[in-house]
Amino acid sequence: MTQRFSEGRATMIYVDGDACPVKAEVEKVAARHGLAVTIVSNGGLRPSANPLLRHVTVPEGADAADDWIVEHIAAGDIAVTADIPLAARCLDKGARVLGPTGKPFTQEGIGMALGMRELSRHLRELSGREANGGQTYNAGFSKQDRSRFLGELENCIAALKRGK
Repeated sequence: MTQRFSEGRATMIYVDGDACPVKAEVEKVAARHGLAVTIVSNGGLRPSANPLLRHVTVPEGADAADDWIVEHIAAGDIAVTADIPLAARCLDKGARVLGPTGKPFTQEGIGMALGMRELSRHLRELSGREANGGQTYNAGFSKQDRSRFLGELENCIAALKRGK
C-alpha cells in the first residue's frame, strides 16, 4: 500500500533515470516507507521486481523524460534529478527536488543554480571546448555523496509526513 502524507493522492517519487547513480537507494528507501517510485528514462534500464517501482520509457528526444516527469509530478511529490532546468520545473509544481548527491533544490536557490548553469554554458562556448568533442568535467560520485543522498531523502520524506 502506498503512503499518503496529505489529503488526496499518494506521494510519489519520480526519478530522472538516465545516468542516475542512486536508483537502488531510492528503491530501498521508498520500499521502507511504502512509497511508489517511477523511474523515467529513454530506455536500457533493467526492470525491478518491486511492485512499488515502475519504469516508464519515453521516446528519444532532448527533454522527453523531463517533460513526462513535469506532466505527472504534483505538489507533495519528490523528484530525483541532477538536471537543473527539470528541478526548476518540478519546484514550480510544488514538488520537493533532490540531486543524486543529496543536495536539495529549493525555490530560494534555483535561480542561482540556473544562472550558474547558463554562465558555465557561455564559458564553454567562449573557450571552444564544445568544438573539441564536447567534453566537460563531472566530479566523481563518492560514498559520501551516496550517504548524503540517503540522509536527505529520509529527511524529505519525514518532512512530508509532518506536513511541512
